[in-house]
Amino acid sequence: MKNNLVSEATVLNELKKALVETLQVDEGVIKPESSFTDDLGAESLDFLDINYRLEQAFGIKMARHFLLEHIEEMFGEGTAIDDEGRLTEKAVTLLNLRYGGNIPKIEAGIDMDEVPAMLTVGPFAKGVLDILNTLPDQCPQCSSSDWKSEDGMKVSCGSCGESAAYTNGDDLIVAWLTNVQQEKNIF
Repeated sequence: MKNNLVSEATVLNELKKALVETLQVDEGVIKPESSFTDDLGAESLDFLDINYRLEQAFGIKMARHFLLEHIEEMFGEGTAIDDEGRLTEKAVTLLNLRYGGNIPKIEAGIDMDEVPAMLTVGPFAKGVLDILNTLPDQCPQCSSSDWKSEDGMKVSCGSCGESAAYTNGDDLIVAWLTNVQQEKNIF
């Protein structure tokens, strides 16, 4: 169900807040096209802190694994990353499908270690929205469809007060890959 209780602007603002607090950067330098590593100076451990802050803010579970790891796990080693640690054509196709072509300079044959520098704020915020849009039609506790949000970030049932339970980020990626496999026949 589309989550109309948490706006895209709220997600982007909360992501910016997490970036400012984690990376000690000025909010004014954060743009949707900003690279986490190249423009904002994030390191791999920073992503854990950023994810944690977003999970706490929205009551969600972010993905623990990157799309490439899920591709390898689901479709076999070498499907996304070849023996030399370079992206395959299939990986590039899936990255472009997942991120709407918003990863600049992505092409088959680049070293997988270059991929984090290509991750930007805009698609990351979209990933949070994707999780939030898994809001169930009805509360699993009382079957009410009366969802509410007091703060514009955390959603709960208006009837029983139960916090919304969303699909976690990893399960969402797996479901997306399964759907793409069936619809696009990439594998």
